[in-house]
Amino acid sequence: QVHVVESGGGSVQAGGSLRLSCTISGRTVNDYTMGWFRQAPGSERQFVAAISSSAGTTYDQDSVKGRFTISRDNAENTVYLQMGGLKPEDTAVYYCAAKWGLMSNQLIRRESAYQLWGRGSQVTVSS
Repeated sequence: QVHVVESGGGSVQAGGSLRLSCTISGRTVNDYTMGWFRQAPGSERQFVAAISSSAGTTYDQDSVKGRFTISRDNAENTVYLQMGGLKPEDTAVYYCAAKWGLMSNQLIRRESAYQLWGRGSQVTVSS
């Protein structure tokens, strides 16, 4: 059975950094478009960033512009979300998602476009 597994969440003060990791058991992340979404308490899950199987990257510019970076290490079969300049409003459960192959720029931001989801990793930023 295929599983998406996130790790690296935690608590940090405002201005700090965290790195989230995501891998797919038994699969090669290079073959997938990998996305990060987050859900704050009382809010809907929202798109954060994605990296396609061709290594193109897409970000939600309004919320994470210049602060978050998504990357992929093929040797480690892992996708990372490096988060810097964290703010209390970044507090959420962060989910990694995967969809085999490429996606259009429109679909890449949609939850429904992804086939596989991790259980989520809590990120808490205190002021």
